[in-house]
Amino acid sequence: MDKKMIRYETQRTLGSVVGAFLYAAGINLFVVPAGLYTGGVMGICQVIRTVLAQFFGLHFDTFDIAGVIYYAINVPIFIVAFRRMGRKFFSKTLITVTAITLFLSMIPIRVVVEERMAACVVGGIIAGAGTGIMLRMGSSGGGMDVIGVLLARWKQDFSVGKVNLFVNFALYVACLLLFDEEIVVFCIIYSAVYSVAMDRIHTQNINVEATVITKADTDALEKEIFEELNRGITKWSVQGAYTHEDSHILYIMLSKYEVHRLRALIQKYDPKAFIVLNEGVTVLGHYLKKL
Repeated sequence: MDKKMIRYETQRTLGSVVGAFLYAAGINLFVVPAGLYTGGVMGICQVIRTVLAQFFGLHFDTFDIAGVIYYAINVPIFIVAFRRMGRKFFSKTLITVTAITLFLSMIPIRVVVEERMAACVVGGIIAGAGTGIMLRMGSSGGGMDVIGVLLARWKQDFSVGKVNLFVNFALYVACLLLFDEEIVVFCIIYSAVYSVAMDRIHTQNINVEATVITKADTDALEKEIFEELNRGITKWSVQGAYTHEDSHILYIMLSKYEVHRLRALIQKYDPKAFIVLNEGVTVLGHYLKKL
């Protein structure tokens, strides 16, 4: 990789660590003190922590053992997913999950707000924003995000959202049996706020149609788009109606968060290229789903 690319990926990795800090802060300062449970694998880890404390007498004071359990569960997930995940995504996700575990262990659990509803809303906004930042930086918090993508690639009927919905439903049924109805209601409120906050930050699910018109030789550009973005390209050889000069049209489907990198690659080879972007398009057929 060239220096610009190294600097770009380093900034994105640092951004994902910042997202991990926000996520851990939202959990330890709002969710856990309010006695609530997040969804997905982290929610399962929190239930395990509570069971260890209430039924086995294992108390950890201000140290959140759920972070360590979360890391332990993610290890076999990473082993299974290693060959199916991109090298960059795998390495950044590994760094992010490690950062989440460290921050969950370092940030003390303490009550910031007494009102449980306020904890749901504020904790959901902070944790959701943190997860959105992680995903936007090309990483993830591991757990159900990775499992959801693997299942979506295995069978198109699956999606990350559907997998999370199924797991959260099972988790909250368990909470209903172990605890009381009020906790489950507040957990659902937290999950709704968390999802909205995450989607506001994360632009991955917004599909973008990119049409590039360039007079430059596109062989090197196409190769770099394949390698860096892992996106397919449809190519036409055309002629300008006014200049009668030969040109190329590249048609690419990608997600909104990849647009910045695509523009940088195009400008590297042809600063005068004409780029048309169309957001929010519907894509059917064989289209690679990413986090």
